[in-house]
Amino acid sequence: MQILICGTCLSVERVEKGEFIIMKATDQKWVGDTQDYERTAMRVSMVSIVANFVLTVFKLLAGVIAHSGAMISDSIHSASDVFSTVAVIIGVKISGRESDKDHPYGHERMECVAAIVLATILAVTGLGIGYSAVGKIAGGDYTRLAVPGRLALAAAIVSIVVKEGMYQYTKVHAKRIDSGALMADAWHHRSDALSSVGALIGIAGSRLGFPIADPIASVVICLFIGKAAYEIFMDAVNKMVDKACEEEVEKEFMQCAAMQEGVLGVDLLHTRVFGNKIYVDIEIRVDGDKKLRESHAIAERVHDAIEKKFPKVKHIMVHVNPGEVKD
Repeated sequence: MQILICGTCLSVERVEKGEFIIMKATDQKWVGDTQDYERTAMRVSMVSIVANFVLTVFKLLAGVIAHSGAMISDSIHSASDVFSTVAVIIGVKISGRESDKDHPYGHERMECVAAIVLATILAVTGLGIGYSAVGKIAGGDYTRLAVPGRLALAAAIVSIVVKEGMYQYTKVHAKRIDSGALMADAWHHRSDALSSVGALIGIAGSRLGFPIADPIASVVICLFIGKAAYEIFMDAVNKMVDKACEEEVEKEFMQCAAMQEGVLGVDLLHTRVFGNKIYVDIEIRVDGDKKLRESHAIAERVHDAIEKKFPKVKHIMVHVNPGEVKD
């Protein structure tokens, strides 16, 4: 006897074929969550775009007027934030689409694609900043390097405060809706804040009589950006290659299933992360002498219990194996 239960939804169509019961499901229960997900992501992204645009213009003008290469490099980093946020918006919009005939499992992985695009933009930006700074350092004639003015110093401080605030704001909402792309954008804000710290140190050092400090600060900014790009890229790739959940989470799945009435044990559990959702395949053991409908009811309890306890689970398949009750 085998029982197959697939899907996680409110609307269920049952088809009986011999000794199989197949639960066919739609994604209707996720519509409300998807709408809230999109609204939150769009609101945060628009705030990010406006703040970054204003900050980019301010830092660029400050860098040019105050003759600071580090501040100009920092303004380019902020400009890349605008483009990366646009990538996030596109990714969130597409990933929020409902399942269709060609994409029965949904479009969640498009958010991972957006994160990879964002990581690429970050990496290219960082390399460009680093290349320019290394050229100035390799030039050797540091006396010709301009000493940044006070405006560049003030711009760096303003940037640190604004970008750290944007990081905290974006991170809170990214965790609430569990958005990898939005979290990547949050770290982009943090990398910008850290790069502004480097710019502040470089500008201050240059004003204290060490003009080489300004291009060195640009190199430090380059390293911060590269690290952030690598972490964002690897997180997105792991989500796209069906990486299993963490061991602790899998243990919780097994404990939840084993606690249900009628379950003698859990024989197998496979999980995979699909975008920001989790897919679960589980094999439970029940009394082999039970009737088909009784075994089906037990499998349904396992299905519903896991779905209720773990909101990130989008799809569950429960397979029932016959077992023996020990006296």
